[in-house]
This record gives sequence, C-alpha cells and structure tokens, in this order.
Amino acid sequence: MKKSFYIFFTALLLFSLTACSTTAEKTGDSEEKVVLTISSAVSLSDALEEIKTIYERDHSVRLTFNLGGSGSLAQQIQQGAPVDIFISANENWMDTLVHNDLIDEQSLVTITGNRLVLIAQKGSKLHFPSVDQIIPEKVNQIAIGNPESVPAGKYTQEALQTANLWNDLEEKLILGKDVRQVVTYVETGNVDIGFVYESDALSAEQISILATVPENSHDKITYPGAILASSKHAHEAKDFLTFLTSEQSQQVFEKYGFRH
Repeated sequence: MKKSFYIFFTALLLFSLTACSTTAEKTGDSEEKVVLTISSAVSLSDALEEIKTIYERDHSVRLTFNLGGSGSLAQQIQQGAPVDIFISANENWMDTLVHNDLIDEQSLVTITGNRLVLIAQKGSKLHFPSVDQIIPEKVNQIAIGNPESVPAGKYTQEALQTANLWNDLEEKLILGKDVRQVVTYVETGNVDIGFVYESDALSAEQISILATVPENSHDKITYPGAILASSKHAHEAKDFLTFLTSEQSQQVFEKYGFRH
C-alpha cells in the first residue's frame, strides 16, 4: 500500500512540475520583447542612446540602432535591409524612400532639428568669425561630409556656394562618410577646419566652434522619421515615433544641442 502511494505521489509531483514548466515557458514567450530596428543618422546617436534607456524601462520593447550617413542607410533600405524606422538628417533621402513606396507616408513626423557650424581643433590659431570670411589661402584641407550621401555635407556645399567659396575650396575638401568622421579629422589635426552639426561639435572635447553657418544659406536642417512599409512591428514602431516627439524626448534632444 505504501509502495503504491509512493508511486502515485511521485507521478503526481512530476506532472505538477511539468505543468509548471510549461506554464513558465508560455509566460516567458508571451513576455518576449519586440525588437525594433531603427536606422538613424549618426548625429543622433548620443541622444538616442539616452532615450533608449528611458523607453525600454517602461515598454516591453528592445531598441537596436543602425547608425550612419542618411544616404548610406537609405540605400541599405532600398536593397532590402530589415528596418522598422528610418530617421534621416534631411528630407531628400526620406522623400526618395517615399517615392520608392518603402515608407508608410502617413507615419512621417519631424523629430528635431540642428544647425551647421564651422569648427577647428581646440587651440587652433585660425580665426574665421563667419563662413564668408574664410580665406582659402590660409587653409590646406577642409573636412565635410560627402554631399552625395551625407546631408551635413550637402548643407555645407549649399552654404559655401551661397558664400561664393565652393569653387575656391573644392580642391581642398576631404570627404567623410558621416559627420562623426569629420569631427575625428578635425580633432586629430588631419585637417584645418570642418563643417559639422552643432550637436556633434558640442559633444567633442577637442573642438572649437569658429562660426555658426547662417540658416538662410542652406536648406533647413530637419530630422524626419517614419515607419517602413515592410515593418512587422508597425504598432510598436508608431508608439516609439510618438515618444520621440514627446516633451520628454525633446528635452533630451535639446540637452545634446538639437533644436526643434
């Protein structure tokens, strides 16, 4: 009798453990976080990392960032890269993807803005209080983002053309793949001056801002964001885009030198 009871009790215990394990697995599956992939202009990286910490704390979502020049990111998307949200540093690359029917146009929002500045390595003896006061003979090399793929480079080209300096300076240009590379060129002294976003200049310790580029000398600098038409997580992507435009996120962007 005792033996039969022992066998019955053991079987019941094993059944209970199996049931608990199955329930735990189902609960774990139901709580598995959605992974959102965001392809974003690299100039937003510091602000996005802080926003990521805030957002993931209160949402069952994991954010992963693919950072680079807006043109390169757009080309990756055109080639089929699995992305949920695209954030560009200008409207042109976003418009290109809209034209390609790769963007949910209804989801388009403006996230933030920026300014273009002229920079030099800290301690540089160069003094150009405005863009139109740049003296070509006093500089050997100038770093800018590649205008073909980096919005900051395109804005720089427009500003230099407005100042009638593009032709005089074009042969001195060193083209970076993104604004962070331009900052590095200037910080290390590999070039004399460079043009980057104000937010990038403010976050670099070995950089001095020589001048702010007049906003009326180039297209307005805005960062549009949108959901990819192919996203499998459109609902979660919409929630995150909405959060990026919230007051809480805007305070973070302002902290890093952006302006709406």
